[in-house]
Amino acid sequence: MRVLVTGAGGMQGRQVMLEYQRRGAEVVYPTHDELDISDYRQVNAATAKVRPDIVINCAAYTNVDNAEVEKEKAFLTNGLGPRNLALACREYAATLVHISTDYIFNGQAGHPYRIYDTPCPLNVYGASKLFGEAAVRETGGKYFIVRTSWLFGPGGKNFVDTILTLAGQKDELQVVSDQHSSPTYTADLAAALAHLAASKVYGTYHTTNSGITSWYGLAKKIVASAGLSEQSNPVRQKTFPGPPPGRHFQHWILFR
Repeated sequence: MRVLVTGAGGMQGRQVMLEYQRRGAEVVYPTHDELDISDYRQVNAATAKVRPDIVINCAAYTNVDNAEVEKEKAFLTNGLGPRNLALACREYAATLVHISTDYIFNGQAGHPYRIYDTPCPLNVYGASKLFGEAAVRETGGKYFIVRTSWLFGPGGKNFVDTILTLAGQKDELQVVSDQHSSPTYTADLAAALAHLAASKVYGTYHTTNSGITSWYGLAKKIVASAGLSEQSNPVRQKTFPGPPPGRHFQHWILFR
């Protein structure tokens, strides 16, 4: 089996690459300089050369706040990029696994989101990811759209590393307590993606680790697990400056 991983230099991409290598697959993982998914000619050429059985799209514009001012960049990567990959996968009979996000919802449902709940993004980042989902679906190829939440793991900037760094610098932290979701370990998600791709039961899925917590609850667990004495205090999101849209999400169902 031959697998093409986009965004392999990122936190999730690295784990997907390692997961498929452990499974004995031939894994091709071009750098961003080698493959810009917003350029269809590059995508088509790479797919024609590699002829993958599966393409895992881990490439994304993920800076939620900056997306408000870098709208075009966000839509090129998160919207146009998945469309290019889906078209190339259809052309060369490959399966596309595209990673999406809880940010396509507004967090006001009052219950765990189901796959057919109506999306309503509150910010540019969420809108760009929703555009990417629609672009993948309309191609008519073989695809999985996998929505996940609160990723953490080795090899990338994430909440766990941020809290550990701050806890080593400060005696007291203020952490948001009015957002709830399911933190998801990148290695676990990588394994889930591989299992899902092998199933050939194409469609849209919600895939997270089990359990529900807030950023505050997660921070407390991180600090305690590291044996640090830092004190975390719960605060509401509105306490912090910056663009608030899209930061308030309820938890999801866990897909298995």
